Amino acid sequence: MLVIGIVLGLAAWFLLRCVLMGVYTVDQNERAVKTRFGRALRVEGEKTTLNDPIAEALRPEERARYAYPQVRVIQPGGPYFRMPWEKIHKVSIATMTVNMAVDLENASANEGGTRLEAVTKDQLNTGLTGQIRYRVSEANLYAFVFGIKKPFVHVLAYFVSVLRQRIANFEAKPGPLVAVEGAGAVVPLAGSEMTGISINDLRKNLRDLNEYMDNECRTAPARYGVILDASLITGIDPPSDVESALAAINTAHNQVSSDISLAQAAADQRVVQSRRAVEIETLRAQAEVEPVKSLAAELAELHRTGPDILSAYLRNVRLALYDKAQHIYQEAGK
Repeated sequence: MLVIGIVLGLAAWFLLRCVLMGVYTVDQNERAVKTRFGRALRVEGEKTTLNDPIAEALRPEERARYAYPQVRVIQPGGPYFRMPWEKIHKVSIATMTVNMAVDLENASANEGGTRLEAVTKDQLNTGLTGQIRYRVSEANLYAFVFGIKKPFVHVLAYFVSVLRQRIANFEAKPGPLVAVEGAGAVVPLAGSEMTGISINDLRKNLRDLNEYMDNECRTAPARYGVILDASLITGIDPPSDVESALAAINTAHNQVSSDISLAQAAADQRVVQSRRAVEIETLRAQAEVEPVKSLAAELAELHRTGPDILSAYLRNVRLALYDKAQHIYQEAGK
């Protein structure tokens, strides 16, 4: 009886442990990785992430550091079966949105996760607000599950460090130049002058800043197994004690830009008017000279025909003048 009890117990344990507890499913918004004796199952050929397009954005010196093995990804569905020495690691691949100021390890940091501080190039503290949209990279689940202890914390810290570095070194692009005719020089186009205040430059170039962050985060899937779908910086606020000063500077700058635009418009109008006046006077002079040229050509042709013909032409011209004259004065002979 004892032997039968042991056999039945072992059979019940095997049924519970290997059959009932060995069956699992994967939801539609999940992916899973199976480990066998603690080792993740690889794809055939022992390929790494360097063989995947996600590694194209890595710099040459980073490729050896982030060469993670490609693992077998269990797709949604089921039921699947696993042995007792196998373990299933499920990961949600749903897209998540988080405030960029949130610190996942310290909820009170960054003013309670509402505003991220950064120092500009002219040593001004500025507050940044915005959002980050991210999701787990199915092509690099090894890095997310096994490579980093807290991947989301690591990725957010990476994003914040890149953003602060960019804010600290940001310079606006120089404005377009236009040539001044007759002066042999170029001057900035109206409205493109820089105020020298980096906060103003950041506000005017917010789109370029977002594009820069998107470009810098292209390596996140290969580094950490997380795809940063988009980063949207929505607000750049200076310290409250310099807000009024910046407003005054901006007002003065806008007034100067307006005055320069009006002056350039007036100068352009005068140049056009002067050019038009020169064209009109040139046409008038040509109109006056043209009959004289035609008459000279006719007289030269008559002269080539014969001297008597030219004399007859002059006599006929005089007679025509006599017909038009009302008074004729003749010099008396001595």
